[in-house]
Amino acid sequence: MTKNYRIGLIVPSSNTTMETEIPAMLQARKNTEETFTFHSSRMRMMHVNKEELAKMDKDSDRCAVELSDARCDVIAYACLVAIMSQGSNYHCLSESRLTEIARKESPETSVISSAGALIEGIHTLGAKKVSIITPYMKPLTEMVADYIEESGIKVMDSISLEVSDNLEVGRLDPMNLVNIVKDLDVSDADAVVLSACVQMPSLPAIQKVEDMLGKPVISAATSTVYQILKSLHLNPVVPNAGKLLSGSPVLS
Repeated sequence: MTKNYRIGLIVPSSNTTMETEIPAMLQARKNTEETFTFHSSRMRMMHVNKEELAKMDKDSDRCAVELSDARCDVIAYACLVAIMSQGSNYHCLSESRLTEIARKESPETSVISSAGALIEGIHTLGAKKVSIITPYMKPLTEMVADYIEESGIKVMDSISLEVSDNLEVGRLDPMNLVNIVKDLDVSDADAVVLSACVQMPSLPAIQKVEDMLGKPVISAATSTVYQILKSLHLNPVVPNAGKLLSGSPVLS
C-alpha cells in the first residue's frame, strides 16, 4: 500500500528554492510505496540582514500553527541563517518551541530546521573540518561560520558571494558553483558545504562537485532532506545528491 507523507515547509516569503529542491530530491527516490505532498507557510523577508531575519523569525510560530492545521507529518523550518544569526545552539530552542506549538493541534508532527540539519549532516558524515560557500554578505557568513564552529566543527575556508537580495539569491545559477568551488581552499577539509543557504540553488552541482573534489559535498537542502527522511523513519537515500544521501554517509 502506498503511503502519503505531508511535508510542511516554513519559508521566507521570498524563498523560491526549497519548494523546488526538496520535492525534486524526494520525488527522485521513485519508491512506489511512498508519495509526498508539500505545504508551505511563509514569513515576510526580502533582504538578508540580521534585523530583518530576527523580525521574520518571530513569524515562525504562526507558520507552525498553520501547518499543524494540515496535519503535516514533518515540518521543516527552511531558513538556515535566520536561526544561525540568533546565537549559539538556537536551532535546538527553535525546534523545541515549534514542536510544542505544532503538537497542540497535530500530536504526531515532527519539526526540524535546516540549520540543525546542516550541523547534524556534517556530524553524520563524521567530518571535523569543512569549507563553505554562502550567498551572504561577509558579516553574515562569519556568523554562520561561528555557529558551525560552536557546534564542534572547524571551518577551514569560506566564500561569500555577497548577494543581499533574497530573490536574486534564488536566481543564482547552481552550475556556477562548479567553478566557484575551485577558489575555495578544501585541502584540509573533510567535507564541503556547497551551499550554506537553503535559498541558494545547488542540487544540480552537488554530485558533480563531489566527484570532482573526491570529498563529500553537502548543502543545507540535502541535509534537510536527510533529516526529513530520518524523522519519517524512511531510508535516507536520494540518487545523485551526494554522500550524505548515498546510503553510506559515514567517512571511511
